[in-house]
Amino acid sequence: MDPRGSSFPVLHCNTRQYTRVWIPDPDEVWRSAELTKDYKEGDKSLQLRLEDETIQEYPIDVQNNQLPFLRNPDILVGENDLTALSYLHEPAVLHNLKVRFLESNHIYTYCGIVLVAINPYDQLPIYGQDVIYAYSGQNMGDMDPHIFAVAEEAYKQMARDEKNQSIIVSGESGAGKTVSAKYAMRYFTTVSGSASDTNIEEKVLASSPIMEAIGNAKTTRNDNSSRFGKYIQIGFDKRYRIIGANMRTYLLEKSRVVFQADDERNYHIFYQLCAAASLPEFKELALTCAEDFFYTSQGGNTVIEGVDDAEDFEKTRQAFTLVGVRESHQISIFKIIASILHLGNVEIQAERDGESCRVSPEDEHLSDFCRLLGVELSQMEHWLCHRKLVTTSETYVKTMSLQQVVNARDALAKHIYAQLFHWIVEHVNKALHTSLKQHSFIGVLDIYGFETFEVNSFEQFCINYANEKLQQQFNSHVFKLEQEEYMKEQIPWTLIDFYDNQPCIDLIEAKLGILDLLDEECKVPKGTDQNWTQKLYDRHSGSQHFQKPRMSNKAFIVIHFADKVEYLSDGFLEKNRDTVYEEQINILKASKFPLVADLFHDGKDSAPTTTASSKINIRSSRPPVKASNKEHKKTVGYQFRSSLHLLMETLNATTPHYVRCIKPNDEKLPFHFNPKRAVQQLRACGVLETIRISAAGYPSRWSYHDFFNRYRVLVKKRDLANSDKKAICRSVLESLIKDPDKFQFGRTKIFFRAGQVAYLEKLRADKFRAATIMIQKAVRGWLQKVKYRRLKGATLTLQRYCRGYLARRLAKHLRRTRAAVVLQKQYRMQRARRAYQRVRRAAVVIQAFARGMFVRRIYHQVLREHKATVIQKHVRGWMARRRFQRLRGAAVVIQCGFRRLKAKQALKALRIEARSAEHLKRLNVGMENKIVQLQRKIDDQNKELKTLSEQLSAITSTHTMEVEKLKKEVACYQQSQGEDRGPQLQEEVESLRTELQRAHSERKVLEDTHTREKDELRKRVADLEQENALLKNEKEQLNNQILCQSKDEFAQNSVKENLMMKKELEEERSRYQNLVKEYSRLEQRYDNLRDEMTILKQTPGHRRNPSNQSSLESDSNYPSISTSEVGDTEDTLQQVEEIGLEKAAMDMTVFLKLQKRVRELEQERKKLQVQLEKKEQQDGKRVPAEQPSNDSDLDQDADLAYNSLKRQELESENKKLKNELNELRKAVADQASEHSPAAAGTPDSYSLLLNQLRVANEELEVRKEEVLILRTQIVSADQRRLAGKGSEPNINARTSWPNSEKHVDQEDAIEAYHGVCQTNRLLEAQLQAQSREHEEEVDNLKAQLEALKEEMDRQQQTFCQTLLLSPEAQVEFGIQQEMSRLTNENLDLKELVEKLEKNERKLKKQLKIYMKKVQDLEAAQALAQSERKRHELNRQVTVQRKEKDFQGMLEYHKEDEALLIRNLVTELKPQVLAGAVPCLPAYILYMCLRHADYVNDDLKVHSLLTSTINGIKKVLKKHNEDFEMTSFWLSNTCRLLHCLKQYSGDEGFMTQNTAKQNEHCLKNFDLTEYRQVLSDLSIQIYQQLIKIAEGLLQPMIVSAMLENESIQGLSGVKPTGYRKRTSSMPEGDNSYCLEAIIRQMNSFHTVMCDQGLDPEIILQVFRQLFYMINAVTLNNLLLRKDVCSWSTGMQLRYNISQLEEWLRGRNLHQSGAVETMEPLIQAAQLLQLKKKSPEDAEAICSLCTALSTQQIVKILNLYTPLNEFEERVTVAFIRTIQAQLQDRNDPQQLLLDFKHMFPVLFPFNPSSLTMDSIHIPACLNLEFLNEV
Repeated sequence: MDPRGSSFPVLHCNTRQYTRVWIPDPDEVWRSAELTKDYKEGDKSLQLRLEDETIQEYPIDVQNNQLPFLRNPDILVGENDLTALSYLHEPAVLHNLKVRFLESNHIYTYCGIVLVAINPYDQLPIYGQDVIYAYSGQNMGDMDPHIFAVAEEAYKQMARDEKNQSIIVSGESGAGKTVSAKYAMRYFTTVSGSASDTNIEEKVLASSPIMEAIGNAKTTRNDNSSRFGKYIQIGFDKRYRIIGANMRTYLLEKSRVVFQADDERNYHIFYQLCAAASLPEFKELALTCAEDFFYTSQGGNTVIEGVDDAEDFEKTRQAFTLVGVRESHQISIFKIIASILHLGNVEIQAERDGESCRVSPEDEHLSDFCRLLGVELSQMEHWLCHRKLVTTSETYVKTMSLQQVVNARDALAKHIYAQLFHWIVEHVNKALHTSLKQHSFIGVLDIYGFETFEVNSFEQFCINYANEKLQQQFNSHVFKLEQEEYMKEQIPWTLIDFYDNQPCIDLIEAKLGILDLLDEECKVPKGTDQNWTQKLYDRHSGSQHFQKPRMSNKAFIVIHFADKVEYLSDGFLEKNRDTVYEEQINILKASKFPLVADLFHDGKDSAPTTTASSKINIRSSRPPVKASNKEHKKTVGYQFRSSLHLLMETLNATTPHYVRCIKPNDEKLPFHFNPKRAVQQLRACGVLETIRISAAGYPSRWSYHDFFNRYRVLVKKRDLANSDKKAICRSVLESLIKDPDKFQFGRTKIFFRAGQVAYLEKLRADKFRAATIMIQKAVRGWLQKVKYRRLKGATLTLQRYCRGYLARRLAKHLRRTRAAVVLQKQYRMQRARRAYQRVRRAAVVIQAFARGMFVRRIYHQVLREHKATVIQKHVRGWMARRRFQRLRGAAVVIQCGFRRLKAKQALKALRIEARSAEHLKRLNVGMENKIVQLQRKIDDQNKELKTLSEQLSAITSTHTMEVEKLKKEVACYQQSQGEDRGPQLQEEVESLRTELQRAHSERKVLEDTHTREKDELRKRVADLEQENALLKNEKEQLNNQILCQSKDEFAQNSVKENLMMKKELEEERSRYQNLVKEYSRLEQRYDNLRDEMTILKQTPGHRRNPSNQSSLESDSNYPSISTSEVGDTEDTLQQVEEIGLEKAAMDMTVFLKLQKRVRELEQERKKLQVQLEKKEQQDGKRVPAEQPSNDSDLDQDADLAYNSLKRQELESENKKLKNELNELRKAVADQASEHSPAAAGTPDSYSLLLNQLRVANEELEVRKEEVLILRTQIVSADQRRLAGKGSEPNINARTSWPNSEKHVDQEDAIEAYHGVCQTNRLLEAQLQAQSREHEEEVDNLKAQLEALKEEMDRQQQTFCQTLLLSPEAQVEFGIQQEMSRLTNENLDLKELVEKLEKNERKLKKQLKIYMKKVQDLEAAQALAQSERKRHELNRQVTVQRKEKDFQGMLEYHKEDEALLIRNLVTELKPQVLAGAVPCLPAYILYMCLRHADYVNDDLKVHSLLTSTINGIKKVLKKHNEDFEMTSFWLSNTCRLLHCLKQYSGDEGFMTQNTAKQNEHCLKNFDLTEYRQVLSDLSIQIYQQLIKIAEGLLQPMIVSAMLENESIQGLSGVKPTGYRKRTSSMPEGDNSYCLEAIIRQMNSFHTVMCDQGLDPEIILQVFRQLFYMINAVTLNNLLLRKDVCSWSTGMQLRYNISQLEEWLRGRNLHQSGAVETMEPLIQAAQLLQLKKKSPEDAEAICSLCTALSTQQIVKILNLYTPLNEFEERVTVAFIRTIQAQLQDRNDPQQLLLDFKHMFPVLFPFNPSSLTMDSIHIPACLNLEFLNEV
């Protein structure tokens, strides 16, 4: 069989074995089989092998050409477009849909211009915002099939062709029509947005839940089936933004209101209202559960599984509110719906005659019905059971039977609901209506598909009639598109015969057709369904589309385009008439409720016309009906036919897009495919007709470029030399396909008949197979040759080694033989020599032993005698010693026993104490204390010894002197008295001598005692020191062990805490920048709205008033940031950076406490600042009011009093601070002395702290003295100033006062009195202030006292708790308490030091400000004096100005500020500053700011910064698409921000400044808040820069990364269908290569570097751009089946490597850009990995960590082999992957958010330039700036 045939693939020619075909099957519709032997012409059957390996003989009918269909190659299975299949027939279409639906879980497939959508009965993550943005702006053939692709195509064609569009969604009930239409509308509202602030897009979406509630119901096929058709027109303006919408409805199924089949429900709104009946506002409805009402309980089950009616009702109410239905109207709507339920429960009782019936007046439901509708109960009761007959002469009132009353009641209920339905639709249209002019629209038609049931009635007839009309329009449109394509390509056009269903349509709607006869029968008074059926038999029995059933006279058969349908005629006339009695309608018209009366008004049926488009006049779906006396309205069939004609007119005037929804199974099982049901729907919806029309012509179409790339392997070598690809393709096809009718050459494409692409694929595969065999042959031959050479070389090597081994073995044997002979000779000689020497040695030994024996005998005799003597001596001595030792041993044993008992007791106690490591610390503390005590005792004893020695020497000298004196006296006395006193004196001398000796002995005893005690103490101290050293060693070992154990845990915790803190900081920064971005967006929106309002007003000569001008509040009004708080925070951060991350983390508690203290200090500073401002205001008010006093003594006294009070205040404060510092120092010293042993490891910490406090105290005293001096100078300067101002009056007063002492002026006295009063008030205010301060101080002391009491109570509680613990726990608890106490005290001391330093800095700054004011005042006074002198001299004086150096400040006048901003900001071009210093405008602006700060002009600073910020915003708004301009102002804004930080005076920002740069710091103003404003502005500029760069890069990414062949010849193009990929065409304008992206990024990098943008920001820019490249590429990869192949993976890896190389070449590899590309890298690797075995699955799971499970499975599902040699990924392998990845907690989002923006950081980057070195070029036109 030749595959080059027509759409019937098997022909009367030879077909080879293994050809695959399709054969019919009763269960699966079609089954695949394979020929087991060749088929020849004339064979009666085919030998086939089925997929289950069974053999079957398939008979064929050759005469009727009943041959099986050929199966497409595997490479074409699973195509996105069914027209891309080479063999176009029913089994190929069914199999392709089944493979895509079950294996790949793809629910959308193209079939030419039709999108086939299969309902998955499952929630799929393919409808999110990310998917909408991914499809936005893409060509329809570039992405995988999707409802969003159809919506985008309609939106694009509307904008491109200026023509209205329609999307026709059709299908069976339950196929997903409503959901598809809803997603299409959601796409339009998301992509286009709203043209105004009316939120029209939200209202369009809100109409869906309303219409679903009142028009959808549960059926046996669908839980949410639309029981009406609707056509929604979404209107757009000239900018293609939504401005409004309009809805038309068709054929509401009213019969469902009064009847439901089994397992079906009424409309959802009834059940929702019953579910909410318990709400307070619905009590008056008198509703209960749905089972209690007849109209809602006929279907049986009233609950839908998984649906909450109460929750849906709340959504319905919210939707009503959103579309503008007032609450009162909502209540009225719900009353009408509830009244219908009550009407169904009205009990009608038949009378006995059977011809009449009645309703009980006590019927609660009837009374509720009348109450809810506001009608008379008696009238409704009467006319429910009676009817009025009107004749020409009179009127009759006739009773009705029970069945007639029931029918009338049901008809009334249906009519009420229908009128309410139309009223709601009209109000929804009013809400969606707009007054703006509609430029174009897109219509979405959600209409019922072809229906056939066991019993088909009037509703099915109308539905199938509408589908006939839509199918006719569809066929003609498809035929028209085919014709246009052929004419566009200029190929011969032959008429294609397609099915035309016009005869069937004529049968229904033509004159005397089915509908016409039905309307005619309805006009007959006695017309019946049977009479009408008989007329149909008589009239249309000869029609080919009409048949009469064999077994019934009440039915008829219509042969539709999809199937035969038998309609039962019962009820046709009644449903067509839709009869409602006029009396009942009149009762409702008289309702007291306006809404109910309006529903049934005669003119209500004519709906207002909507705004028509520019091309089509849109009318209402229900044409206006004129009321008459006899009939209420026209027939339903007539109305439906009219609205259907109007719909077809609208569709024919638009460009249609088709969506065919398929229901895969009737059980609503997720991803379950029933081939029978699918084929039935494919035949009914026109998909197979599209296939047939395509197959009849040229379904396969290739561009010349794609054809050449795919089949260049079939081109001969000589043809490749031709440069014309068209000529090459023409010659190749003419040589390969002999029949010229099988292909045609168009202008840009080649057209093929069905099957020809498969034939070319076969030839290509054969060519590849032959080439493969040739390559395999060569490779295998080469491998065998290599193997032979390797074996030969190995053999020669083995031989060489064997021969060498044998030769070496022979030589070794010869050497061993010769060696053996030599060994034998030597061995025999040695044996003889050894025997001789043994005999000789034996003789000598015998002689020696004999001689020695004799000598020893003599010696032993002498020795024994001597030893006997010695033994006797020793034995006697031993006996004496043994007796002594026995006695001494007994005493020692007794002592040892007693001492051992005591030692055991002591050892046991010591062991108990030594078990805890804390004992060592305590022992250590005790030892150290003992050592100190002993040392002190030694020192005291030494001192005492020294004292005693001195006393002793003094006594000795005194005694000696007294002795001498006595001797002299004695001698004198002897001389004088004679010899008689001699003995007495002698006795006295003796007594004195004895006393002296006694004193000497006592002294000696004392000295000996002291020496002995001193030695003992020294020995004990040495022992204690040794023991202390041992304990210290043990303590250090234990501490080291504890530190080693806790070090790892602490390091891990520190790392975790740092990571968490970094993550939180990153998230907080991202949130803040998102807020900034949202603020800029809102600001932009505000500006746009303001521009639109200005345009709308169009008032000539309009001037902007201050209300619509930009001000600082609108642009830079940010929350006030405390200066000290910011400064402290920055200082703290700087300290953290200096100390190191680890220490900072360790001291985190200290950091938090310091932060708390900083906040307290900041609050205190604010209070003081407020008080200072109040003081200044009071002084400012007081100074102008004060007049110079005439009494100088009073002024002097006031000044002296003021100065004395101030001095006393400062002195008291100084004393208080000194006392506090002394107390603090004393407390610290006491604690240090008490705990010095415990803190032996850090002995210098307290001394260091004391030194710091002492230094701080000294410096504070010096500063306070300076403050007093300066305050004195300030006061004196103020006095001089006041004296200078009032000098003349004072002089006059002084000169005139002596002459007028007697005559005092009353006014002068009053003025002096007022001056004294003011002075007294001043003193009184100061005294009050001092008293308040004293009271505050007392309160503070009381608070401190209370705090101390609380601390004492807490310590007492702690002490009590400690006493209850064990000794070891007490030790540990005490140490912990001591450590916490020391830590808190250390913190308090740090806070005190910081507070003092802060006060010092604040005082310094205030002193600088006051000094500046004093200098300015003195300069002003000097200038005024010089002016006066110059006027007095009245002559010109020329002053020579001394040239000074440029100080880096620029001066300008206030009126030149606008010119400065215009020349430097708004009108500046970056090209003007080419070659100048980067960021020159920022430096110039800072120099202007610095001068304003120098002159202390806060208004000038404020105005300049505000104008600069507003000017930058204006420039960026004007150039919102200029990358160079945006980058220029980003760099300048960042530089200005850096300058404000660098020269702010904060030490944290001045670490890298030079001395010259420190001179350029700001002196007077703190611009911290403006730094925050500039930071936010930088974020906005950065986001705009990224937006511009992404806008330039995004169109290039897909083409460059996925489609362009970076490696030539690697990828091949697969056959495509009707939806051609556009961006892959080389002739197209949208084709980009990777070099284009690299060139663009080179441009970005060059611009940013030339303009001096910080390198850190450049790194972040490229990180963001690479993320966008990764996200866009990966998203397209996940949504495109044609690029998921092995070759694409290779191309991607090559492209990514090129981008990485570019990053390294620009030194940007540290930016983290490569890490953002990790998902794309892993996706490329996934495309290239093996996908067969479980090991491959494990490798994929371990590799693809950056991809989510959903993304991995999606890529595997999309993976498409480009050649037959590749294998598809099996479903089992994908299931294995899913099983292994099920534990992952991946996000549910499939696509990456390519609009995600990383938070940006602006690190501080100080400049090395000084302000005085910057030159201002003349091109800036800034001559009005003066250098200072």
